[in-house]
Amino acid sequence: MTKGCGKLSKRKVNPKDPATVPKFVTPLHKPPVAKPTPHPDYPANSYVEITMREAYHRFHRDFPLTKVWGYNGLYPGPTIEARKDKKLYVKYLNKLPKKHFLPVDRSLHGVGDSPEVRSVVHLHGANVNWESDGHPEAWYTQNYEYTGPKFKRKVHEYTNHQPATTLWYHDHTMAMTRLNVYAGLTGFYIIRDSLEDRLNLPKGDYEYPLLLQDKSFNEDGSLFYPDRPPEDAPFPIPTPFIPTIVPFFNGDLMVVNGKVWPYLDVEPRKYRFRILNGSNSSTYNIQLENEAPLYLIGTDGGFLETPVEVTFIELMPAERVDVIVDFSRFKGEKIKLINTLFDEDQPKRDIMQFRVTKPLKGKDTSEIPAKLAEMMELHDHHAHVIRKLPLSVGSDKYGRIMMMLDNKMYHDPCTEKPSMDSIEIWEFINATPIAHPMHIHLVQFKILDRQPFNLELYQESNGKILEFTGDPEPPRDFEKGWKDTVKAPSGMVTRVIMHWKEHTGNYIWHCHLLEHEDHDMMRPIKVIEDTHPVQQHD
Repeated sequence: MTKGCGKLSKRKVNPKDPATVPKFVTPLHKPPVAKPTPHPDYPANSYVEITMREAYHRFHRDFPLTKVWGYNGLYPGPTIEARKDKKLYVKYLNKLPKKHFLPVDRSLHGVGDSPEVRSVVHLHGANVNWESDGHPEAWYTQNYEYTGPKFKRKVHEYTNHQPATTLWYHDHTMAMTRLNVYAGLTGFYIIRDSLEDRLNLPKGDYEYPLLLQDKSFNEDGSLFYPDRPPEDAPFPIPTPFIPTIVPFFNGDLMVVNGKVWPYLDVEPRKYRFRILNGSNSSTYNIQLENEAPLYLIGTDGGFLETPVEVTFIELMPAERVDVIVDFSRFKGEKIKLINTLFDEDQPKRDIMQFRVTKPLKGKDTSEIPAKLAEMMELHDHHAHVIRKLPLSVGSDKYGRIMMMLDNKMYHDPCTEKPSMDSIEIWEFINATPIAHPMHIHLVQFKILDRQPFNLELYQESNGKILEFTGDPEPPRDFEKGWKDTVKAPSGMVTRVIMHWKEHTGNYIWHCHLLEHEDHDMMRPIKVIEDTHPVQQHD
């Protein structure tokens, strides 16, 4: 018999069956902060070593230990804290086993005869030289015995030349990202600056990063990841061999900071939460079950101009928000954070629970400031180049469905070559049946608008006729700040504008549904020093 909520549970906990798993009995974990390591080649407190290793992790009070891969053997990895414009040097050591514990599809690009376990770390949202960006072809194995064709350096140099914000670091290995991230290779990277210091926001014990992911488990508590598409898939998917990649993956249980349905005891005061959707494929529509306000203060790229009061926020994979929740009116209450994309009777509707049961330690002097940051705007007329980029459905040589960018494979010649100091508009024309979170490395952008088009006509004309069927729609309240990942809905043109202003070299743009990214929904970017006048448009 299993103990649950102080009584003996009549039903055995089976990690495979969500109905048997007690909710809100495991405390939320706060990842530790990475500590600098002295190194003779780097200034004091500027060098960090993080080791990727296999470890065993307890997801739930009633689960056995589960094999994971973690940074420093932790899931999530340690939070790296940085200051604006103060360089950090981070060395990610690969001490992972030589064999993967999840199903590897050898048919995907870049896998073939490559070593089964490879890794490279991408700092998502960072303004950084391409050699430190974590290019998917810059992978390496244990002790750098084998390295990918774009591997350049062992120590990543992060300049942190960008505003205070919430970034995250995660595995970005060519055609292996979905497995390595799911195995646990994720962590927060937080940049702070003097503006943030002055804002008097909740901090210390009153500031939490929240990594939202979904997982599935086998009965023995080990992680489950499919080696073939589900039998009840809405459309037939060929399985020419096993293991084979799946078109998407949604887990059965909600996991926050590595814990299944955790709870957090809070004081009746304001808290700050940095929320990241780090899932492979799942989207979350998050809100407090009592519809208490979420005070949005930041998005992917940093602070908004002013706080925005919202009751819900949609987060696709890789998107982040920075919110303040005021619990002062809810003393003694228990409040769930929920995902309203699911009905009340579905397990994944619940994310975690806040218990407003801790006594107030002292007067809450933190603030929700009326003014946050000055916001530089980019407008249509600023753009030098407009790129029309279709998202389409294709198939690989085995007949498996694959999503494509601009009707090209990853290894096709690079076509996106922004010039240094140019301003560009990218128009994602989504002709697929689902929404995609589109991520562009290196830059933060602003969402201009989304506009519906005649999808059937566009498909019948092979992309030659783009007929709009409605007016442009402005970005939603919770996505008006700087972004590096944007929802591109089906049957809409999503327009974003960006300034390429600091680094040249080899970068990437891709869908952040990891199963899509690994199956060729990814394209290269080459930022160039161009002495020629940039392309003009009408």
